[in-house]
Amino acid sequence: MRWQMGRRSDNIEDRRGASLGGGLAVGGGIGTIILLLLAVFFGLDPSVLLQQGGDSTPGPPAEQRAPSTADDNLRDFVSVVLADTEDTWKDIFSKSNKRYQEPKLVLFSGAIQSACGMAQAAVGPFYCPADRKVYIDLSFYRDLRDKIGAPGDFAQAYVIAHEVGHHVQNLLGIAERIQQAQSRRSKAEGNALQVRMELQADCLAGVWAANAQRARQILESGDIEEGLNAAAAIGDDRLQRQSMGRVVPESFTHGSSAQRVRWFKRGIDSGNLGQCDTFAAAKL
Repeated sequence: MRWQMGRRSDNIEDRRGASLGGGLAVGGGIGTIILLLLAVFFGLDPSVLLQQGGDSTPGPPAEQRAPSTADDNLRDFVSVVLADTEDTWKDIFSKSNKRYQEPKLVLFSGAIQSACGMAQAAVGPFYCPADRKVYIDLSFYRDLRDKIGAPGDFAQAYVIAHEVGHHVQNLLGIAERIQQAQSRRSKAEGNALQVRMELQADCLAGVWAANAQRARQILESGDIEEGLNAAAAIGDDRLQRQSMGRVVPESFTHGSSAQRVRWFKRGIDSGNLGQCDTFAAAKL
């Protein structure tokens, strides 16, 4: 991916190495929902996350890591990718006479307090609609390469673009409508709606890539394959098979590998926001 000469974003909040005292108290509401969804996303046992907090008893401070040179290089990369999403979505929104409000991206290590609750690095990158911020511990990229099997800089960019896709959904009012609909549905029906949300974010990540390539020629040979491999690697079916040895489709919250690849590719091929209406799709 050609990124070294790209613009750096001013919307990076670097909280790496910050001291975070007390245990991880996970409250109800959207904070818990985010942790549970991300736990399923990355093949984790949600009870492990929830059992680490829940009362007011102080615990030991979360372990913190000092930023390394490699992490600083990744910070630079993340800043460029975020800036590119800003430029791309500003242009797309302006064509519809809308104003794109840029999200902040928070770098942290160990654990972080967001407006959606406390979260550990183990839950992976996430977007908090309450404060309109993307959160990422850069150690996730090592896991993406070594544990999930999705190496490459464009795979890393896809992760950011997916979370920014959730920000786009938030700005367009989609996130609020789906959250309200989920509150009136059964767990299985709520999961099905969440799958459509996540697949739409995958498609929006593809829309970013297509438009950024058209405007700035950011892609190199093999980049698209890296992104598609990352989408496949984090499909619910693959993660469940790896973590549990079996697949439970009714518990999917992000979609199968095939679905994630299909919608990410649809965004790349079309470059059109209108092609990402997963909620109207008869087949995902």
